[in-house]
Amino acid sequence: MTDNINSGAPLKIHDLRPAPGAHKSKVRKGRGEASKGKTSGRGTKGTKARNTVMRGFEGGNVPLQRRLPKLKGFSNAMFKTTFQVVNLDKLGELFPEGGEVTVEALVARGAARKNQPVKILGTGDISVAVNVKAHAFSGSAKEKIAAAGGSVTEL
Repeated sequence: MTDNINSGAPLKIHDLRPAPGAHKSKVRKGRGEASKGKTSGRGTKGTKARNTVMRGFEGGNVPLQRRLPKLKGFSNAMFKTTFQVVNLDKLGELFPEGGEVTVEALVARGAARKNQPVKILGTGDISVAVNVKAHAFSGSAKEKIAAAGGSVTEL
């Protein structure tokens, strides 16, 4: 074998060899009494000495995957819309002068998180006229805002 590392030629996979003394020959188990023979390190008798044991086999007990109940039902959590909730009494505190209420204004005043849809709920009362623009409204919130002289716009 030529020494390609020192000669400047590119190293190829077929040139690679293990270091001297690093490669040990495989032990041929179970090939007669003289050579690691007879039970081949498996002890004596029993399932594990004879052949492979099935994964999940519990010695004749009912396996775990059959003991546990099947999960029934359906979950649509991956596509669920989670709203940032703002109540009317909070709107009255944040906007005492009334006027225009947008999602950006609610985020700026700390009532909602950025880049998430906002829903206005009807808990509490509002006395000032506000023009609210949000992603969703409860029925009672729409009625109370309209009764206070404001308007509702869904985005």
